[in-house]
Amino acid sequence: MAMWQGAMDNRGFQQGCFNSFQSNSSDEDLMDIPGTAMDFSMRDDVPPLDGDIEEDKSYNGGGIGSSNRMMDFLEEPIPGVGTYDDFNTIDWVREKSRDRDRHREITNKSKESTWALIHSVSDAFSGWLLMLLIGLLSGSLAGLIDISAHWMTDLKEGICTEGLWFNHEHCCWDSDHVTFEDKDKCPKWNSWSQLLISTDEGAFAYIVNYFMYVLWALLFAFLAVSLVKVFAPYACGSGIPEIKTILSGFIIRGYLGKWTLIIKTITLVLAVSSGLSLGKEGPLVHVACCCGNILCHCFNKYRKNEAKRREVLSAAAAAGVSVAFGAPIGGVLFSLEEVSYYFPLKTLWRSFFAALVAAFTLRSINPFGNSRLVLFYVEFHTPWHLFELVPFILLGIFGGLWGALFIRTNIAWCRKRKTTQLGKYPVIEVLVVTAITAILAFPNEYTRMSTSELISELFNDCGLLDSSKLCDYENRFNTSKGGELPDRPAGAGVYSAMWQLALTLIMKIVITIFTFGMKIPSGLFIPSMAVGAIAGRLLGVGMEQLAYYHHDWAIFNSWCSQGADCITPGLYAMVGAAACLGGVTRMTVSLVVIMFELTGGLEYIVPLMAAAMTSKWVADALGREGIYDAHIRLNGYPFLEAKEEFAHKTLAMDVMKPRRNDPLLTVLTQDSMTVEDVETIISETTYSGFPVVVSRESQRLVGFVLRRDLIISIENARKKQDGVVSTSIIYFTEHSPPMPPYTPPTLKLRNILDLSPFTVTDLTPMEIVVDIFRKLGLRQCLVTHNGRLLGIITKKDVLKHIAQMANQDPDSILFN
Repeated sequence: MAMWQGAMDNRGFQQGCFNSFQSNSSDEDLMDIPGTAMDFSMRDDVPPLDGDIEEDKSYNGGGIGSSNRMMDFLEEPIPGVGTYDDFNTIDWVREKSRDRDRHREITNKSKESTWALIHSVSDAFSGWLLMLLIGLLSGSLAGLIDISAHWMTDLKEGICTEGLWFNHEHCCWDSDHVTFEDKDKCPKWNSWSQLLISTDEGAFAYIVNYFMYVLWALLFAFLAVSLVKVFAPYACGSGIPEIKTILSGFIIRGYLGKWTLIIKTITLVLAVSSGLSLGKEGPLVHVACCCGNILCHCFNKYRKNEAKRREVLSAAAAAGVSVAFGAPIGGVLFSLEEVSYYFPLKTLWRSFFAALVAAFTLRSINPFGNSRLVLFYVEFHTPWHLFELVPFILLGIFGGLWGALFIRTNIAWCRKRKTTQLGKYPVIEVLVVTAITAILAFPNEYTRMSTSELISELFNDCGLLDSSKLCDYENRFNTSKGGELPDRPAGAGVYSAMWQLALTLIMKIVITIFTFGMKIPSGLFIPSMAVGAIAGRLLGVGMEQLAYYHHDWAIFNSWCSQGADCITPGLYAMVGAAACLGGVTRMTVSLVVIMFELTGGLEYIVPLMAAAMTSKWVADALGREGIYDAHIRLNGYPFLEAKEEFAHKTLAMDVMKPRRNDPLLTVLTQDSMTVEDVETIISETTYSGFPVVVSRESQRLVGFVLRRDLIISIENARKKQDGVVSTSIIYFTEHSPPMPPYTPPTLKLRNILDLSPFTVTDLTPMEIVVDIFRKLGLRQCLVTHNGRLLGIITKKDVLKHIAQMANQDPDSILFN
């Protein structure tokens, strides 16, 4: 994430003007994290206990000056004040307040001059311009990824002698020697056996092609994992769990930076081309969010405000799904339903615009040469019957069972990877999984082809000119009334395809468990859809043959006569794909809309809804978390799920720190502590903020000050202000406390003090506290009793308490 720069000019943070500074660190800095295991030191936001404080030797005071001046150095902006440390949560209330003040100031100035009016108009238009740029860049990168992945996938099987840059399909596009029976064979395309041993027949030629297929797969996988490990550790995985966490207010520097974007784009092509059981759809959301984050640097409005930037990232996520599935509306709903934490109406409009531009850009590039945005776009024309809801619901049950099974097994494997020696050897793990996948995949044509091509084959509604084994029916050229093909008895090709698809289903189920989460870009949408599409096609062909041979049964005779086109196996594949994807991700509305946009048929919304809802119900009965929420919990991210209800009868005093019988909180007093006292507390603790009280005796709350702001302010005062020494008094009041003559200058830090921190009483139900944290995005909340400070509740405390109530490990929450 980015280190935002911002202003603290609002009522909660007083009237300072901090709007023109730059941070010393960048969100685009590359973090060197071996193996990408995020085992960072924990920062506990619970204020420490009172105790004897020793002098901190790391802070040097300097000599005592003769001046008795009062130092209020915060009248000028200080670089870094108001920003956040890495792996901390932003203050949503402060960020929104800053933006309101900024907007109010621009509006007031627009009435004073023409130039100010122009600036006001450009500020209002900047959001739409940013959405346009995000859509253009996301669509262009998606087109580049699609074209490159298609070419490199075919490179494993051969090359085009007419032009090395042509993939198999484009190479044979205008060939006069291509037939419908052998549409994949043309003189211009040579397999590796033809190039190396001048023949494509015989066992030795098969072995050569087999060897080259595995070799290319290993090469692509090795390049992908090596680039990720060396240049951008954050480029691995899907990215959606981290995107959800970032959109909730968490900061992960470098995760959306330029290096991550470059490496993720390159390695995504390599990973998809290697033939591993993964997809590019999830990582495309990460790529689009990287585009949004980088382009935010061009606009001060978004560069300096964390909350505003997250609105942009929500729209970028919608653009990512739009180009992944060719579904602009589904992309907006996906961002709203699945990833966004704060989604105002204005963001909805801009998300739609960004998704529209991204889809239009990808359509203009036309990466697949079929005027479609995805490889597996299909259209069905046969209506479905009410009885078919039964097999559709069965597919929903299968999807829910698959989703629950996958989540449990994949999380168990990922936990093993994090806690054992396995996590220290990501390159070896990727190469071993790639080798196993390639060796098992080559003999079976349905595992050898890319997963997107497999889904396209399974969704396909067989026509007269289809030469696929899935369409090898007897009497295939007899047509019914209206020119549509009737249900026909399956031929030898169909039965052979069914066995191969059954083996493909088993392989996909097993290998995907070990593939998702490796240190390469890996999406889960396409593998999940493939599992469901295979199961759906198998069930669809079974239903088709049942209807053909037993059309006189009571369940068929009222709507399926002999010679009619009753069952569409491709529709079953589509419903199965939606069911399995819903079971893994727990998407509902956005999933149905995405699948509807894929097929272009309104009449199939009911089957899709039935399967998606059944899948979610079954999966939720076996485990409440979707795959992304499970990975968020596995990584210890502080994500407070807004959809879950907290129903336990506990109070704020049961969760706050310190607990009963513990010493009092360590606090700062408003006008009696020296610079040395504050620096000692800072050096001996790792807590991110401190309450400020009138005095230790009264414990009357004045406000709350962030550790980072304290450090930056004191360091800046020591460097730039004369006379500030270790014995200088720090005060947070409006006026300087009375001081004896010839004392060092005092240091006023009132402008970094939050004078309106959120507080609750010790008897406030935790149900209300959790709601406050969810709806306001708080980092911490102070607990009082009759105005006297008792303790503090941080976001980490809330998450740990929720985990305890759910009988989960509270120590899995690593960050605040």
